[in-house]
Amino acid sequence: MLTAYERIIARRYLMPGRSEGFIFLVATISLIAVALGVAALIAVMSVMNGFRAELFGSINSLNGDAVVQGYAGRLPDWQPLIEDIESLPGVTSAAPIIEQPLLASHRNRAEGVLLRGMRYRDLMGQEQLAGSAIAGSFEAVFEGENSVAIGSRLAETMGINLGDTISLISPEGRVTPFGTTPRIVPYRVDAIMEIGIFEYDKTFVLMPLANAQTYLSMGHDIGLITIKTVNADRVGEILSPVPPMIRGRGVLVDWRQMNGVLFQALSVERTVMFVVVGFIILVACFNILTSLIMLVRAKTKDIAILRTMGASRAAMMRIFVSVGTLIGAAGIVLGLILGFTFLYFRQNVVEGISAMTGVELWDPSIRYLTKLPAQTNPLEVTIIVLVALILSFLATLYPAWKAASTDPVEVLRYE
Repeated sequence: MLTAYERIIARRYLMPGRSEGFIFLVATISLIAVALGVAALIAVMSVMNGFRAELFGSINSLNGDAVVQGYAGRLPDWQPLIEDIESLPGVTSAAPIIEQPLLASHRNRAEGVLLRGMRYRDLMGQEQLAGSAIAGSFEAVFEGENSVAIGSRLAETMGINLGDTISLISPEGRVTPFGTTPRIVPYRVDAIMEIGIFEYDKTFVLMPLANAQTYLSMGHDIGLITIKTVNADRVGEILSPVPPMIRGRGVLVDWRQMNGVLFQALSVERTVMFVVVGFIILVACFNILTSLIMLVRAKTKDIAILRTMGASRAAMMRIFVSVGTLIGAAGIVLGLILGFTFLYFRQNVVEGISAMTGVELWDPSIRYLTKLPAQTNPLEVTIIVLVALILSFLATLYPAWKAASTDPVEVLRYE
């Protein structure tokens, strides 16, 4: 703790006089650099966390934590299997679906699509899908005849509006003496959905499970079962009884096998970004070191006088450590304000920069998600603040030691 006179001197050194304006400028630059480093780290880590959470949540919401895939794309006698899976501890739901890549056409325009057939109650149980209808309704799709819901980007690309007709084309059609003719069936678009993942919004076509079975001539069979658990990180342990259940019928694939490379890449990128952006704080602390060294040199006579008046070496250490740490602490507070302000207006910032430069900074076709996500982790913010504060403190030790080791006799000998 500082004594009263030490606080007065530290306050005086934080605001140097006119002749020490350059020192004040360097100290100000140090404060701003610390602020920028802290703000950049908070923004980067929050965006990376948000990107992973949004991507993980969206993909797992649609595909579950694991899937049971039938051999040759078919899984017969699936009702008892679903009951057995749902009875396992830790399993929250198991849903039968059919997924098949097809070709869709509308007014002489064709696009590749991903057909998904599912039950209405399973759709309503998926938060990502249940609230994704931006035009029409899923009730109309499941209550109507030959009705489908399509992704918003697919509708935009093909110029499809609500109530229009889209034709689905399957290469596995009828066999004739002249060869296999593709199966082409028109469907009315009764809902347009926006999931928030570019690839799905651009290719998704959703219809009732029974209609998909009829269209693909699958009888009562399905393609796969999506499984959700209470903890995705323990999916292997929770679903360990499943492989014996499906032996000879299909295979179990969890989210780590389906998307492991993607999430591993995100984890590596997150770590690298933390290290790279963290160098900004390190450089800022070197600026604090520089400004304090300059301050000590400028105040050598003052330090000598204080020493002759009875100030101890420890007092000198405390004064200059306090000055440097306060600069760092002020930079941290400013950095927190800047970081959270950027996160609040992050989408506006991205859109503004894109408008000014003419460059698409957040291309959904590359980034998967349509908007810049963010999720702040309080523990990470605490770590960032502590790292910045510790580095600021360490940067003060050498200048403070130099100030404390000043010999007043040598300094004042010729005064």
